[in-house]
This record gives sequence, structure tokens and C-alpha cells, in this order.
Amino acid sequence: MKKKIFLLYGGKSAEHEVSIRTAFAVTQALNFEKYEVTPIYITEAGQWVKREALENPVKQIGELRLDRQKSTTTSPALFIGDSIEKMDEPGIIFPLLHGPNGEDGTVQGMLEVLNLPYVGNGVLASAAGMDKVIMKNLFRDAGLNQVDYVSVLRHEWENDAVASYEKVEKALDYPCFVKPANLGSSVGISKCKNREELVRAFQEAFQFDRKIIIEQGVEAREIEIGVLGNDQPICSVAGEIVPKTEFYDYRAKYEDGDTALVIPADVSEEIYETIKEMAITAFKALDCSGLVRADFFVAKEGKVLINEINTMPGFTPVSMFPLLWKHSGLDYPELIDRLIELGFERYEEKQKIRYTLD
Repeated sequence: MKKKIFLLYGGKSAEHEVSIRTAFAVTQALNFEKYEVTPIYITEAGQWVKREALENPVKQIGELRLDRQKSTTTSPALFIGDSIEKMDEPGIIFPLLHGPNGEDGTVQGMLEVLNLPYVGNGVLASAAGMDKVIMKNLFRDAGLNQVDYVSVLRHEWENDAVASYEKVEKALDYPCFVKPANLGSSVGISKCKNREELVRAFQEAFQFDRKIIIEQGVEAREIEIGVLGNDQPICSVAGEIVPKTEFYDYRAKYEDGDTALVIPADVSEEIYETIKEMAITAFKALDCSGLVRADFFVAKEGKVLINEINTMPGFTPVSMFPLLWKHSGLDYPELIDRLIELGFERYEEKQKIRYTLD
């Protein structure tokens, strides 16, 4: 009997297109003799659209942009829950959502309420990993080295823009990076070398979030590592991002291909072990499960600083996370199988929790 897999993708997020690319890649890699695969598309307006199970991988990415007029639409809780309840074999939700309204714990919370198994990080890890300010506060409390940072809320900036800029300049030196607190894929990020650029960066970042984070720029190599597991996570080899632009922005990631990925990264064994240890500490600090890509800076003197973790990293076969595991001996289809296993494992672990006092 095939296991039923529900691919949940799209989403009401600036990373909508990235999510569709991820879903397309996963449909190409899943074993259709092993899994019954049902797409569930969330439109940019937040409508949920479900189609019949696929018989084969989709041939074109456009097939995943489902027309809500021609497909079954209803309450997400109803059609997921009803489908799961009718299963002869256990099924699982595979959230392939990037950004807010999906990667941030909102969808995971709904799945928890419905008591459904799903792949990847839970509510707490997803929410904390999405909000860069909360994430960095947790890293600080876990004793992890990182760059200096400050945060600003939109209402603070709107009430007194000059005070917001001075807050940054008092705490940090130029250059610095301005980012929306709750977005990934390098959306809305700017590098600032002076006040004029800082002003423009605030205007850009506040289009995407009500809270922004400003981080100290640092001359360093960008090293990333994959973490896989639940309570006993393991790490992949390390990889290095070598951008040809000033920093690894959205275009460099998804449009221009204007970057190089070096796997494995040319780092000493000592630095690699430090990165591994810090990645697992970060994974546990946020109570992660399933998968995480942990991003680091390695300064010239060899000092290692954690930048961030991504609880739903880019997941096409040419994305860093799957490539790291490929070079660690786990090919893309096997990686997907392992994540599904980990999702079931975490679900079964949660079923041991007692909810009555009888």
C-alpha cells in the first residue's frame, strides 16, 4: 500500500515562486510506486486548492499553479483532515512553504491542532527561525558567537526616522545589512555604506515586514552546513557561498546564477568541527526537527560566527541543502525519503504525550 503524501506549496508570501519551484523539484524526485502524491496549492491570496493525486511527476512547473475555479476548494482543515482520516495507510503533509504564512509556524500550528503528521520543523522552531531577531536572541542565550545587531519596528521609524537611523549608527559601523525580520531568500535585503543608503534600505525592508533587523557587516567567508534529524541530529559536509555580487541576494540565488557553490568547503578540520558543534547547538536551542540549513561567517582570523538557520531551506536539487547532503552520501530522492521518515518519527513521539489526568 502506498503512503499518501500531500505536497503543500505556494503560499501568501513574497517567496511564493520559490515554493513552487521547490514543489516541482520534489515531484520529480518522489518514487510514485512508493507514494501517492497529492498537490495542495496555496494561492498568493491565501486560497487553498487541491487536485487529484498525481499519477506521474508533472512535466511543467506551470501545472502546479492550480486554478481554483477548476479544482476542489474548501477549508484547509476540512479537506486535509478528511483525507487523512480515510487513509488505509498513514499519510503525511509535506510543507514546501518558504516565508511567512507557511514556514513561520502558522501552518504547522494548524497541523498540530488536527494532530496530523508532517515533515519538518514544528511551531516553535518555525516561528523562532523565521523571526531573525528572536532567533538571534536565542543564539545569544545559547552562547553562540554572532555579529552585533539591532532591530527597529515600523512605528518607531514612522514616528522618528532620524532616531531610528541614529540607533543603528550608535550600535554599528558601516557597512551594515538591513533585512526584514521575517523573510528569507534574501528578499528586501540591502547593504549600506552610509546614511543615504540606510534610509533607502529602511524604505525597502519595511515593505516586507513591520520589524527589521540591522546587522554589522563583516569581512568573512560564507559557510553553510546541513543538519538532519530530530533529537539526535547529524551534520553534512560544509559548503561555501562565493557570490560574484556584493552579497548573496535574491537575484544571485534564483535568477542570475551569479554565484558559486564550493562543496566541500576548504576549511580546516578544527573550523569544520566548530561549525558542526555550533549548528547542532543552534538546532537544539530552537528545538528543531527534520531539517535545518545553518549559515556561518568565518572571519580571516578563523573566528566562526553563526549568521542564521533556515528551517525550510531552498530545496531544489541544485540548492545548497540538498547538494550538501548529496556530497555527504545522501542523494535527493533518499533525502526526501529520510525527511518523511523523520516526520513520522516525530509524530509518533508526540503521540506518547499524555493529555488527561485520569
